[in-house]
Amino acid sequence: MTGKGKIAVLDVGKTNVDLWVADPAGHLLENRSTPNKVSDGPPWRHHDLKTLGDWLGETLAAICLHHPIELLIPVGHGAGGVLVGGDPAAEHMGAMLPMIDYEESCPEDINTEYLGISGTFEDRGSQVMMASTHAARQLLLMQRADPKTFAKASHYLNIAQYWGWWLTGVAASEFSAMGAQSHLWNVPRRQWSPIVDAQSWRGLMPDFRPAWSKLGNIRPELQSRYGLPDTIGVLTGAHDSSSNFYRYIAAGLEDFTLVSTGTWVVAMSREANTATLNHDRGTTINADMSGMPVGGALVMAGREFSAIAGPTWHGDGAKLEALAHIVNQGTLALPSFSNNDGQFPGSAGRGKIIGPMPETAADRTALAVLQAALLTVNCADVLDGGRRLILDGTFLKEPLYAPLVAALRPDDKTELSEEKNGVVIGALCLAAQELGGQPIDLSLKPVEPAAIPGLATYASDWRTAAEENASEAR
Repeated sequence: MTGKGKIAVLDVGKTNVDLWVADPAGHLLENRSTPNKVSDGPPWRHHDLKTLGDWLGETLAAICLHHPIELLIPVGHGAGGVLVGGDPAAEHMGAMLPMIDYEESCPEDINTEYLGISGTFEDRGSQVMMASTHAARQLLLMQRADPKTFAKASHYLNIAQYWGWWLTGVAASEFSAMGAQSHLWNVPRRQWSPIVDAQSWRGLMPDFRPAWSKLGNIRPELQSRYGLPDTIGVLTGAHDSSSNFYRYIAAGLEDFTLVSTGTWVVAMSREANTATLNHDRGTTINADMSGMPVGGALVMAGREFSAIAGPTWHGDGAKLEALAHIVNQGTLALPSFSNNDGQFPGSAGRGKIIGPMPETAADRTALAVLQAALLTVNCADVLDGGRRLILDGTFLKEPLYAPLVAALRPDDKTELSEEKNGVVIGALCLAAQELGGQPIDLSLKPVEPAAIPGLATYASDWRTAAEENASEAR
């Protein structure tokens, strides 16, 4: 065995699933990836857990041939989970009903019922969001669709904790996952939301365990099936964005707002006052790894970018001259092109371009990057958290995105992290607690603002027009 990897991180995203290998110092050594497949049904669009489980077992076994893996930690997105029975070795990967794809349209009668019983903003940690988002709404759908099967279930598990349970047979709840808009856990009060007892779900909710605690070793049945060693411990795991946020906390940072970018732009800050958040502006109450409140704000900026840049965009960066041209001629892209309101209530599906239309691919790219920067700053402003703004994630592949953000907030410090795998590094920081290792270094770079004449006026005009566009639907 020649490899030095002792930690495996299972990162379950909405679109793809990755298995990473790292050494205890946080160096990423190897990566394997597979699509997170979704089937159309019946009874609803659902994730293919069986295919994913086989991929995980076979891939981990292959990795263990040359790396002495000691720990595996799962992380997952916050928009779902799995209703399971008492035995992870049962058919259907232990699932009592298929795992709902959160982008599946929710039946109108379920939506109507859910809106009436889901509790206050504090109970939920967010407004009721798109499609079938929120674990509590998914549970209600399953309970109404198949009450007999639902009644036989043993646990409801968030995504990371489901994979921990499938691997070890040990069920757990975890603060950052339950606090990621599951609508099951009231983060500020540290108690189950009223819907849990009202729908008799309390028995489905396992006790909480820290994200870094060891559930146990991989089940003997999986060891035998896939040829895995009997020495791999599995940790409880965490919510993916919260895992990324944790790496900054582990480094000792304070008074900051983190904006992580991708399909979703997610702003998070422990300094935000969760008691005074504007509930209509895409804000959220998340939980950190100890269960304390973290203010958040969400906007589907990745989908906005794609809609504006158009199908002919293939990764070309924005040009400063094109940005200046768009600003000078006053072309504005108004949200929201996606089915999410973001910080502009009523705007979902009402995205449009006003002013002179972009005539070239370069102009469309520039407009898309401007939109991404404007949405980022607006998201952080609505949250009103720590003054130090830190950017990370996919949008940093665009060289002018961060300088635009810095230029749009000239009175505060803007920095960026070039780490492309922040979720994974955050998980390694959690694993370090179990291993007793040293904190993983965090490197930040100051951002030099872009110099574009008229940008401040352009931003002001954009906000005014975006509010007017949204208000027309209200």
